[in-house]
Amino acid sequence: MSMPAFFRIARRGNEGIVPVFYRRVGCRRRGGVRFTMRGQGNFNMVILSNIGASGAVRAVAVRGSRGKTWLQMTRNWGANWQSSGDLRGQRLSFRVTLLDGKTMTFVNVVPSTWWFGQTFSSGGQFH
Repeated sequence: MSMPAFFRIARRGNEGIVPVFYRRVGCRRRGGVRFTMRGQGNFNMVILSNIGASGAVRAVAVRGSRGKTWLQMTRNWGANWQSSGDLRGQRLSFRVTLLDGKTMTFVNVVPSTWWFGQTFSSGGQFH
């Protein structure tokens, strides 16, 4: 930020400290939640994007078409979530929970023919 712009919002003599107040606001998105597949071999990572509502993801779980249980994923960094199971060659379903407690399940959103680097879009969206 330029000094003239900064001094329009800050008071001189405040030693450059400007109190900032913010609040999270929900948003509506068009299209479905997007899942971008990353990783290699038995290291699977998914990047979640285009998430409406609060947009802040608290938890993600994945289930392959050969499995009966949900595998809890861990946050790698940012919007990247990882699992250590080998899910190649399986249809993938995701269960996503936002900070506000809303949970959606995206069943078979990723086909069994997926490979790393592809992005898939769900039919549903958080509101």
